[in-house]
Amino acid sequence: MEGDKALNFRIIAKCPKTRARSSHLTLAATSPYGTQTLVKTPVFMPVGTNGTLKGLLPEQIETCGCNMMLSNTYHLASRPGSKIVVAAGGLHKFMNWKNGLLTDSGGFQMVSLSKLMKLDENGVIFTSPYDDSVETTLTPEGATAIQHEIGANIIMQLDDVISSTHSDHDRFVEATHRTIRWYDRCKTQHNGYEAKQNLFPIVQGGLDPELRAFCAQEIAARDPPGIAIGGLSGGECKSDFIKMVACSTENLPENKPRYLMGVGFAVDLILCSALGVDMFDCVYPTRTARFGCALVGLGIKINLKWAVFQNDTSVIEPGCDCYACVNNHKRSMINHLLKKRNTIACHLISQHNVRFQMRFMNKIKDAIASGDLPKLILQTLDQHYKTREDYPDWVLTALEILKIEA
Repeated sequence: MEGDKALNFRIIAKCPKTRARSSHLTLAATSPYGTQTLVKTPVFMPVGTNGTLKGLLPEQIETCGCNMMLSNTYHLASRPGSKIVVAAGGLHKFMNWKNGLLTDSGGFQMVSLSKLMKLDENGVIFTSPYDDSVETTLTPEGATAIQHEIGANIIMQLDDVISSTHSDHDRFVEATHRTIRWYDRCKTQHNGYEAKQNLFPIVQGGLDPELRAFCAQEIAARDPPGIAIGGLSGGECKSDFIKMVACSTENLPENKPRYLMGVGFAVDLILCSALGVDMFDCVYPTRTARFGCALVGLGIKINLKWAVFQNDTSVIEPGCDCYACVNNHKRSMINHLLKKRNTIACHLISQHNVRFQMRFMNKIKDAIASGDLPKLILQTLDQHYKTREDYPDWVLTALEILKIEA
C-alpha cells in the first residue's frame, strides 16, 4: 500500500473489444483484524444491511468465495445503534467479518422511506419505521462521522437521492448540485481519516446525460479514491438505465474503481462490466433464495417450489462447487423443505446463489483477460432470451454502445 492511502487500485487486464477491465483493489489493514483485503474486480458484493447476510454465517460467506460485502449506515445507526457497534469493537468485530466492508451512507432511504423523511440543505430527518416517536437526523457530516465510528473500509458520502422515475427535472438539478455540495462537506469531515477509510462520492443526475456528465466530472476533479454511480436501478426504463451507466463510466477516470449501486442480475452485471464498472451490490441473490429461487447456468432462475422438482434427485446445479451442491442436497429435498416452510432450504439456496454470483464474476474476469468477453456476453444473452430477435431494446442499446454484433 502507498504510504497514506487506504486503497490501492491496479488494473490487471483490459478487454480489447469493450470498456471492461479487471483489477486488484487492495484495502489497507485498518480493521481490528489487521489484515489487508485483496478484492479482484469486477466484483459483486452481497448486502448484509443490518450487519449480517440473512441466513448465512460469516464462515459460510467466505466459503462462497466472497471477501467484500456491504452494510447500511442508516439501519445500523437506528438499530442497534452505532454506540453498540462501536462497543463491540467496530462493524468488523460486530459482524465477526475479517474481510472488506463497505457501508452505504443512508441516502437510498430517501427513496425507500420517502414518506417518513424531511429534507433540506442541512440534511435529512427520518421518522423511524419502527417507532414513529423516534427521529434520526443524517447530515453529510453526521453520516460520515457514524461511518468513521463503525469502521468500514469504504464509506459513502450522504447524497441527495430521488427516485429515477421522478418527473420534476428541476428537482434532479437541485439534487445533483446538492450531492456535490454534500460530498464537499463529507470530505471536510473525513479529513484525517484518509489512511484508514476510503470515502467514495456518488454520481447523481437522474436520466439526464448532461447532468450525469457534469456531476461525474465535478466529483472526479476532487480526486476521490473511488467513485459510485447512484440513482439508477430504481424502476426507470432499462434503456435509460444502460445509457446512464455508459454516460457515467465514460466521464469517470480510468484509474479509479467505479461502483454501480444496486445491481445484481446476471445480464446487468455482464453488460455493465463491459461498460467499465468494477463493483456491484444487490440483495437479489439472497432475497430471491428466500422465495425458493436458485440461480443456475449463466443466471437463469429456477423456482425449486415448483412441482416439477419434487422428484428431481439432482443437486441444485450439477458441477457447482457450493456447499449445497458438493454435499449432494437434492432438488427434491429442497422442494420438500420449501413446502414445509423449513428455513434450511433458504439457507442452502442462499449459499448456492451467493456462490453463483462469485463464479459468474470469475467468468467475467477470465473473459476480460482472454479477450472473450463479447462471446460470454452473447452466451449469457442466449440463455436468457429464446432467440436474438427476442433481445429487449435495452440490451440492443448496450450492444450498440459496445459495438458487439448480435
